[in-house]
Amino acid sequence: MQARWIRQEQVPAGLASRSKAVVVFGGWAVGPQVFAHLAGEQDVLFVDDYRNLDQDLPDLSTYVEVSLVAWSFGVASYAHWQQGRSDPFQRKIAVNGSLIPVSREFGIPPVAMRKTIESLSPEAYQLFLSRVFGARQPLAEIDVAARRAELEAVEARGAAPDPGFDRIWISTRDKIFPPANLARAWAGQDLRQTPAPHMPFADFASWHEVLA
Repeated sequence: MQARWIRQEQVPAGLASRSKAVVVFGGWAVGPQVFAHLAGEQDVLFVDDYRNLDQDLPDLSTYVEVSLVAWSFGVASYAHWQQGRSDPFQRKIAVNGSLIPVSREFGIPPVAMRKTIESLSPEAYQLFLSRVFGARQPLAEIDVAARRAELEAVEARGAAPDPGFDRIWISTRDKIFPPANLARAWAGQDLRQTPAPHMPFADFASWHEVLA
């Protein structure tokens, strides 16, 4: 697991720190660029690479408000990571992911997951990106061995404990996590639907819209 700030305003000496931060547990093999356009006053910490979940987050205690946005495999990975740690978040949002990430009923079907792992290649990765974004994407590089190991780690961890999400976003055009499976996985929760592909953030202009 790795964590890095993708927005962090330097505060002049003697002044209080910024009051708000968002921590993003991102998806598999996509990166932080899909969040770069979102406007807001928040500092933004991006987390990815779930081969292991040993790393702690930076000290967030100077912020008055810290929110979580967990996307795709970041949902279960965050929930596993949070177990046994103090919870720094006042609000938690799950986007197009499940606490049971590999499941015929509640996540990505096991057959699809196995096929993704076994057939992973630069060419297969490009097809994956097209499905994530709902359109063909520019050629991107991938470390096949590292990203395969990450998928295997997510699969092996299995179901995660529920950390108590405040809102769930489900994209109706998601071709990674079947929307019907996510609806079953989050039945009874505060659900919002958006007519977007697996990567829905292009339809949001600000962090406020994601978190509201």
